[in-house]
Amino acid sequence: MHMADALVSPAVGGTMWAAAGGSIAFCARKVKQSPRDDLVPLMGVMGAFVFAAQMINFSIPGTGSSGHLGGGLILTLLLGPCAALLVIASVLTVQAFFFADGGLLALGCNIVNLGCIPAFIAYPLVYRGLAGNARSTSRGRAATMVAAIVGLQLGAFAVVLETRASGISELPFGAFVLLMQPIHLAIGVVEGLATVAALSFIARARPEALSAPSQVGTSVRLRSVLVGVAVCAAILGGVASWFASTHPDGLEWSIAGVSGREELRSSRDGLRGKLAALQEATAFLPGYGFRTTGHPAAPAESDRPTAQPWPAVSAETSLSGFVGGSLTLALACLLGLGLRAGARRGAGRTGRG
Repeated sequence: MHMADALVSPAVGGTMWAAAGGSIAFCARKVKQSPRDDLVPLMGVMGAFVFAAQMINFSIPGTGSSGHLGGGLILTLLLGPCAALLVIASVLTVQAFFFADGGLLALGCNIVNLGCIPAFIAYPLVYRGLAGNARSTSRGRAATMVAAIVGLQLGAFAVVLETRASGISELPFGAFVLLMQPIHLAIGVVEGLATVAALSFIARARPEALSAPSQVGTSVRLRSVLVGVAVCAAILGGVASWFASTHPDGLEWSIAGVSGREELRSSRDGLRGKLAALQEATAFLPGYGFRTTGHPAAPAESDRPTAQPWPAVSAETSLSGFVGGSLTLALACLLGLGLRAGARRGAGRTGRG
């Protein structure tokens, strides 16, 4: 569901950048105050895991479409809403700048749609209301399913609203929403099942990690979980990504159903053109593959590379998975460590005062 720059106007893109930036600043202040000593390493490995998981598109039977996990809900359940948003923002930033996956103008939209909605709407209003304190029970699993579906539905609807506000005449509101919502309902069901499965693994390995994030103290030790998640991320990005579906994702499929094309072309004038040029310069593995002569990184008009033989056993894809996971892990950890260091310095000044 990564939006390309062709789907948003500079005004909408800038507004959503501001919304995403304000949310990130708020979350950064909250993470500074967290007492959890496991938070920074968990942010890193979960960021790598979500990056790898998003490389794997799964087919939606009977549609000719595919989808991939968003990851916002599982991040929120393990890290809390604020740390989760910082991690999903790290994932999307690495994807946009280094892999040309999602546009730079649309990056704020993507952070809000894939990060803010599950963390600050689906989790507090749906999951917590249904699950209560029963996080690892059947009630908790059902709440996870419902929250995942609601989060994807709201994210898909947000995409439609953003294109509508941008004046994209090729995507009329009624026709676009009638395709986006059903296909993302199916994707949400898979997201829910995958989230339940991941949480079940963690519940067996470290059940205390599934306490409400605000109740988790500094005594929680998650070495087995960290190692397990890191190994899963390496396998997903390095090997399982070969088996990703070659069908267009839900957003591309919906665009094609309305406009007849999976991608919309946009002008490269003004801000959009400058951001496209910047992305071409920074994306050293565009489309999760090597640059080809005469084909620089494109401004990510699609969520995934063009169709290829399946399974696509590829050293390029494996390298992209390892590099992207490592970059995301490093960015999330550096962000967390920087915030913690700032909090310690602030506490030291207060103590001396």
